[in-house]
Amino acid sequence: MEISPVTARRYILGRQGLWPGRRWRGRRGTARALHACEQLQLDPLNVVARSHDLALHSRVIDYQPAYLDALLYQKREFFDSGGNLQARPMRELPDLAYAKSWRVVMRRKTAAGRWAVFAALHPDVIEAVRADLRARGPLGNRDFAGSARIDDYRGGKITALALFYLWLSGELLTHHRRNFERFYDIRENVAPRQHDHEAPELDADRFLMRKLVAHLGLIDARDWQRSLGPWLERPVARAESRRWLDDGLAAGELAQVNVPGHAEPYYVLAPDAKILAALEAGRLPRAWRPLDTTTEAEAVFLAPLDIVSARGRSKLWFDFDYVWEVYKPASRRRWGYYVLPILWGDRLVACLDPRLERATNTLVIEGFWLEDRATGRDPAFAAALARGLLRLARFLPAQAVDVSKVTPPRLRVFLHSEIKRAL
Repeated sequence: MEISPVTARRYILGRQGLWPGRRWRGRRGTARALHACEQLQLDPLNVVARSHDLALHSRVIDYQPAYLDALLYQKREFFDSGGNLQARPMRELPDLAYAKSWRVVMRRKTAAGRWAVFAALHPDVIEAVRADLRARGPLGNRDFAGSARIDDYRGGKITALALFYLWLSGELLTHHRRNFERFYDIRENVAPRQHDHEAPELDADRFLMRKLVAHLGLIDARDWQRSLGPWLERPVARAESRRWLDDGLAAGELAQVNVPGHAEPYYVLAPDAKILAALEAGRLPRAWRPLDTTTEAEAVFLAPLDIVSARGRSKLWFDFDYVWEVYKPASRRRWGYYVLPILWGDRLVACLDPRLERATNTLVIEGFWLEDRATGRDPAFAAALARGLLRLARFLPAQAVDVSKVTPPRLRVFLHSEIKRAL
């Protein structure tokens, strides 16, 4: 199948629940959005809102952070895991009936490298932490006093690393969070019993590789090879990587797609080929119909860690340069501290640097950059941007929006008038 670049980017956006508009609502809608994303990266930094909350706000009408907290730590429908901290469905921990298992990956994470060395050097500390949790859990890092001090970005005490090691391995799960601080408990005290198993490695790998394709939407052989080892937490040779693609095609699990302007073919889950064909023909899948406004009528601000635009994918699929510059020195930043891409229709057209000034409860736009100046003169974009800013302000919630640094001046004046009238 050959699809246009427009179809490719609409599919990537749509599969992640971002186009053509929000199609979920409330807490149950939050769960559906999380399943559609396949996994969601969590991040503690809170400048305007946390990255994961911005990601769900861009997909779910009336989203509130309490919904995610409830799904993770009260309803236990999801769990968090991994060095880069992902929220994943609890049924993938696994449910043996479906041979899904992140536990295989979690065990591999600590079986080699620095964590295997740590376990070999500190068995007594690990056992003491384990015993404390069984006797007194759930516990947080602060509940362990008097431990030897260390210099590690994961924690300042040896017990902090022991807790993290046991959590990485899957022996512990996050029981709850307080101001994003993790409190741990023994896995069997957290995971529902039907999910407290481990699937056979080969079955788990097959499931997780299909999930990788689903998460990215479209993937070529090079990105597949680069992503597979970190995804499975084990070395994957080029020959094995290629064999998985060929076997997936032969088994009818994958389909091959060509996109003009891209030298190599892409791979997609075979059932999604029907969605691609519909999009190419100009038809919208019924399940993708938005519940209220579209991204054409209301601009959406993508989270900095959103898989649609992070890791170089904004350039690949949208021809839009975007790098989250929060970890860059100020002198090396092209844009600003917490810049978010702006989705309008099916394109990334600009980015802005928002900050919530909590003393005055004001959403401050510290910077605004258009990809094409003509977009800033388009009345339709101005109206869509105003609606997007209003929704973001109400979500935070903010009582005012400072757009004094937005250019061009005509756009700034329009935004100021529209937002002042609405708020």
